[in-house]
Amino acid sequence: MSKQHRYKVDLLWTGNRGSGTSTYKAYERSYTLHAAGKPDLLGSSDPGFRGDPARYNPEDLLVASISSCHMLWFLHLCSEAGVSVVDYTDHAEGFMEETADGGGRFTEVVLHPIVTVASASMVPAVDALHEAAHHKCFIANSCNFPIRHAGTCTALE
Repeated sequence: MSKQHRYKVDLLWTGNRGSGTSTYKAYERSYTLHAAGKPDLLGSSDPGFRGDPARYNPEDLLVASISSCHMLWFLHLCSEAGVSVVDYTDHAEGFMEETADGGGRFTEVVLHPIVTVASASMVPAVDALHEAAHHKCFIANSCNFPIRHAGTCTALE
């Protein structure tokens, strides 16, 4: 039996400069995301679409969601497999292409996890655990574009 989860986020557009969307340049793309009990997250569109470069854009958030979901599954699976991860960093990147009509889509996300494990004997298991995490990741399973991981792993001893 499947278990359903519900996520609620409030979005408030904060970019009305006084005349709303009367023209394309009349408004800011700024918004605030809020979820109960969590700090607000300031967002905007990508700077290429008149957005604020100091704020997260939806594309950043999508890539971050994939990266963090993968990491959380990977760490879980490592703990079950007896692989002690002592450090984890990812330099994820997403690739999006625009279409002639102004729309677009993501074509690929590549995760670049850098993992440090406690012992050299644990290194051989890491690639298989990344692959298993990819298949478990809720976000990756919801995407219609390829998601790859090209990571590295080192050991403390």
